[in-house]
Amino acid sequence: MTHPVPIQFKAVETEALVQVSGRIAVFGDVGAALSPAVRRLDRAMRGALARYLRSDAFAKLKPGEGQDLAWPSGLAADAVQVIRLPKKGDAAMARKAGAAVARGLGPSGVTVLAEGHGLAAEIAFGLAMRAYDFSAHKTAEAKAPGPVVMMVTNPEAVAAAAAPAAAVAEGVFFTRNLVNEPANVLTTDDFAARLAAMQELGLDVEILEEDQLEKLGMGALLGVGRGSESPSKVVVMQWLGGEKDAAPFALVGKGVVFDTGGISIKPAAGMEEMTMDMGGAAVVAGVMRTLALRKAKANVVGLVGLVENMPDGRAQRPGDVVRSMKGDTIEVINTDAEGRLVLADVLWYAQERFKPAGMIDLATLTGAIIVALGHENTGVFSNDDALCNAFLKAAKAEGEGAWRMPMGDAYDARLKSRIADMMNVGGRDGGAIIAAQFLQRFVKPDVPWIHLDIAGTALLKADSTLAPKGATGWGVMALNRLIRDRFEAK
Repeated sequence: MTHPVPIQFKAVETEALVQVSGRIAVFGDVGAALSPAVRRLDRAMRGALARYLRSDAFAKLKPGEGQDLAWPSGLAADAVQVIRLPKKGDAAMARKAGAAVARGLGPSGVTVLAEGHGLAAEIAFGLAMRAYDFSAHKTAEAKAPGPVVMMVTNPEAVAAAAAPAAAVAEGVFFTRNLVNEPANVLTTDDFAARLAAMQELGLDVEILEEDQLEKLGMGALLGVGRGSESPSKVVVMQWLGGEKDAAPFALVGKGVVFDTGGISIKPAAGMEEMTMDMGGAAVVAGVMRTLALRKAKANVVGLVGLVENMPDGRAQRPGDVVRSMKGDTIEVINTDAEGRLVLADVLWYAQERFKPAGMIDLATLTGAIIVALGHENTGVFSNDDALCNAFLKAAKAEGEGAWRMPMGDAYDARLKSRIADMMNVGGRDGGAIIAAQFLQRFVKPDVPWIHLDIAGTALLKADSTLAPKGATGWGVMALNRLIRDRFEAK
C-alpha cells in the first residue's frame, strides 16, 4: 500500500461476528473483564479465548503485542488475533496494537473489535501506518489487502476523531514514497512535478528554475548541481490557512535526489542508499500535504532545494569558491558536504521573501549524527530554547526520537577559511555540530530556528513499530503536531 489502507468504522454486530470471514482482532488485558462481543466469540470458541486470556503465554505479551489463535472452532474466521492492550493504555500502546493488526493484514481482510475502547482512533492510526508497503517496482501482481472494518461503540465519533490522523498518515506515506523511489525515477523534474500536483489540494506551488536561481544569486546551491544532467530547482509550497497577513512558519528541506559525493566521491559500498538524500525535502512535502488535507488553520511555507550531486567535467571541485545568495563566499573543501550548500541559499531565500515567524530545516546531512545518536534519534540544533523545547515536546508526544545537540563559538571557528569567508567543512570530529554552525551563518539572529539532521532516522534497515524497513517518514507527525499546538491551539 502506497496510500493508507481505508478503514470502515461500524457499530458492533455481536451475533454477526461468528460469521465474519478473514481475521478477527480483539484486545484484552490480564484480569480484565470481557466485553459483550468478546464474550460472544468466546462462547462460539467453547471458552478457548477466555482460557488464552488467562494463560501465562498471554501474560508474557507486552502491551501492543499479539498472538494468533488459528482456525478457531465455532467461527468462520481464519484466525482470532488477541492483542494485549489495557483500556487505560496510552496512545503509543494503542498505535503499537494497531500496527500488530497490520502485520497480519492479508487479502482476506480483518475485522477489528474495538468495542468501547477509548483509543480506537489511535489503534486505527497505528494500523494504517504499519500497513505501508512500497512495491511500485515489483513485477509480481501486488495482492491488495482485504477490507479493514473496525467495530466500535460509536462509529461516527471514532471516524471524526480519526480523520485528522488519516491526513497525517497520507503525509507520511507521501514522504515514504518519495524517499523509497530510485533516483532514475525521482529526478529533480519528477520530484518538482509531484509537488506541483499538490496544487489540487489547495497548496500554492511555485517552481524556480535555474535561470531564476542564477538571478537570485544562489551560487552555493547551483554549484552542487553543476555536474548533473538534472536541472537544479527550488520548489516553494504555501499553505495559508491562518490569519491574513500573519507571518508564516517556514519549513526548508534538502532535496539531493542522488549524492555520489561529487568529485569527493563516496565509496561504492552503500552508495545505493544515497537515493534517500532528499529525505529532508520529502518530509517538508509530507507535512505540507498533511496541512492541506486537514485544512490547517496556520500559515506555513515549505521550500525545498532539488539538486543532484554528480561528478563530470562541469562539476565543482575541492578548492572552488562559490558565492551564496546572502553574499558570503564559501571555499568548497569537500564536495560531499553539499547539503549545507543547498540549504544555505534556500534558508536565506526563505527569510528574505517570507519574513517567517520561525524556521525549521531538515536534512540527511551528516554521517556524524549517526555515529553520535544511532538510528533512534534525530539530532536537534537550535538558536531558540522556546521553539526547540516545543518541538522536542511534540516529537516525544508522537514517539519520534529527537535529541538536542550543543552549538557554540568554538565549533564555529573551525569553519575559518584562508581564501574565503568560510569553508564548508571543519574536520571530522564534531562534524554534525560544525555543519549546524555552518547553517546558522545563514539564519538571521532574530529568526527562531531549528536544524534537524535526519541522516539516521529517515531510512532504516530493519522494521520499526510503525513502518517496515526502508523509509520511515520521520518528522511528519512531530512537525504537524508542533504546527497544530503552536499556531492553531488558540
